[in-house]
Amino acid sequence: MANFNQTAAVIEVRIRDLAQLFNSLDPAPFHERDLDRDAEDYIVSWARELPHDAPLQISVHLPAQEAIKAEQSGLSLALSHYFDERAAAFERELRENFRNGWHYLRIGVPILIVCLIGNKIVQVVLGAGPLARAIQESFLIVGWVANWKPLETFLYDWWPLRRRRDLYRRLQKAEIVLVRT
Repeated sequence: MANFNQTAAVIEVRIRDLAQLFNSLDPAPFHERDLDRDAEDYIVSWARELPHDAPLQISVHLPAQEAIKAEQSGLSLALSHYFDERAAAFERELRENFRNGWHYLRIGVPILIVCLIGNKIVQVVLGAGPLARAIQESFLIVGWVANWKPLETFLYDWWPLRRRRDLYRRLQKAEIVLVRT
C-alpha cells in the first residue's frame, strides 16, 4: 500500500504534442481514449522501477499551447480513466486465472484418485515384482502430472497478474502534473 505522506516518485514524460500520448486510431472521446502503446510502455516501465511504497506522480512536459489544451481536455481524468480500465482488465484476468485453476483441479483430482486406486489394484493383482512396481510408479506419476497445471495456476500464475493490477492501480492514483516547456 502506498504511503502518501512520503515524497512522490516522479515519472517524467516529455512530448511535443498531446496526440503523442494517445492512440490516434481510437475514435472514443478524449477522456476515454487508449494510450499510445509506446507511451503506456514507457510510463509502466518507469513505474515498475520506482519504489513500490511511494505514491506516483506523472509529470507531463509539453509546450505551453499543448499544456493549455491538456488542461482543457482533461488529461488527468483521461490518464486516470485509462489506468483504471487497465487495472480492471487485470482484475478480470486474475479472476479468470482462478476460475481456470478450479476447472483444472476438477479434472486433475479425479485423475489422481483413479491413478491412486490403479496403483493399489496393481499392487494387489501383480504383487511386488519389478513390472508391478514400474506400473505403480507410472500411475503415481500420471496422477501428479495431471495436477501440475492446477498447482502451477494456484501457486505461481496469479502473482504477475496481481502485480500488474496493483501497478495500474498505483498509476490510476498518480498525481498528473503539467509542466510547460
